Amino acid sequence: MVRKPARLGVREVDLADWRWLLGTLRARFETGSFGAGAAFVAAVAQLAEAVGHHPDADVRAGHVRFVLRSRDVGGVAERDIRLAEQISALASDHGLVSRPEQAQVLELALDTPVSDTVRPFWAALLGGEAGSGLADPSGELPPLWFQTTDSVAPDRQRFHLDLTVPPEAADRRVAAAVAAGGRVVDDSNAPAFIVLADPDGNNACICTELGRD
Repeated sequence: MVRKPARLGVREVDLADWRWLLGTLRARFETGSFGAGAAFVAAVAQLAEAVGHHPDADVRAGHVRFVLRSRDVGGVAERDIRLAEQISALASDHGLVSRPEQAQVLELALDTPVSDTVRPFWAALLGGEAGSGLADPSGELPPLWFQTTDSVAPDRQRFHLDLTVPPEAADRRVAAAVAAGGRVVDDSNAPAFIVLADPDGNNACICTELGRD
């Protein structure tokens, strides 16, 4: 019988170049050019093939982003930790600088009285995998989750954005939003999340992994 890997918790992970965001490990490395990024990803690909575990990679003109997650456990496992450490070592060999504070995950939240009535529509429209929320298997679209609300007012805000960032980036992001004309609506659940509003009253949340126990 094959033993299923154990899913780790956020407090069991301490990696300088990586941040735990919504059950994934995420890293960003500055490369300076697309060619340097492609060469780095090629080296990571060789490593991933050798160990039989693969990250998601996104190559841009000046940086590369990686996401690690073990789908069979629905989160982060020990194999992800090992591969993250090996990718960081490769990045050091390539002379790349990590920017873990720039990791972020955007989610869409839909307020609805009864999520079961609307979930099939959104699953069909977005082509996602339906669960408590909707996830795009390709990772190209942000996740959509359903927040139960008692309000049936026709002018209520039905959608809002949830942006999960590393803990060290949250205060700066909130301050920037306020300086840009926003306001803090509710910080009673900080550091787990802080509710903000734009000048028109549209809400969004800055979230972290802290305070979620």
